[in-house]
Amino acid sequence: MNIGQYNTLTIDRETKVGLFLTNGKEDVLLPNKYVPHEYEIGEELIVFVYLDQEERPVATTLEPYIKLNEFGWLRVNYINEFGAFLDWGLEKDLFVPFKEQARPMEQGKRYLVYLYMDEKTNRLVASSKTNQFLKNEDIRLEKNEEVDIIISHITDIGINVIINEQYKGLIYKDEAFMEVKPGQRHKGYIKTIRPDGKIDVSLQKLGYQGIEPNAEKILSELKASRGFLRLNDNSDPEDIKSILQMSKKTFKKAIGLLYKEKLIEIKDDGVHLIK
Repeated sequence: MNIGQYNTLTIDRETKVGLFLTNGKEDVLLPNKYVPHEYEIGEELIVFVYLDQEERPVATTLEPYIKLNEFGWLRVNYINEFGAFLDWGLEKDLFVPFKEQARPMEQGKRYLVYLYMDEKTNRLVASSKTNQFLKNEDIRLEKNEEVDIIISHITDIGINVIINEQYKGLIYKDEAFMEVKPGQRHKGYIKTIRPDGKIDVSLQKLGYQGIEPNAEKILSELKASRGFLRLNDNSDPEDIKSILQMSKKTFKKAIGLLYKEKLIEIKDDGVHLIK
């Protein structure tokens, strides 16, 4: 039985308290409140298995916000003398011991946490000390590769991200051309893998791979603005970022491509769409 994960189990028998499901070796209870309206003995069900208040395996058809060995952005329901308890979409809250809190958690606030099985207690617990679960060793990524990223935290240097639930990465602040917040998930692109294992990430495709979608974005903005944008090579980078969510360098490359394709004119007052 895979605790903290989805399991495909067979309905073995029905009782007053619910259905007992089996994987052929172990049984687990699916309480009455989660039993489907129609079912047959021998039918397979996909359920999530976790530990109840007595730390016994129990099945549910509810969908958790986080699974074993994953990161999630969860809200604190309450705090007691043992630690914090997070809402993860199930009946029983997810426990975060004080020693696993990067900083003291506060009720009602959200935190990025990692769900793991505590080997000493055999309990599912969470930790906001996420770096211990990330290892930038044996990196199996390549430059320009598209990856899944989770925004971890933002510093003066840049935006710290988790790559593919495995590695630590950084997006430099001057290269982030959209507003991001901790806990958000985005697509990213590997920019550089350094000899010391540090990974630089971009929110946009790199090089000429990134020009085409940016050119299309400018065309869309032009069409929505009656064929004119009050931007050109001399525009302030902050103006370009505010209007198009891209860097001045990317903007210049994109309008250069559109100009070569004879789709736009670049004048002193801005960019004009050629009809």
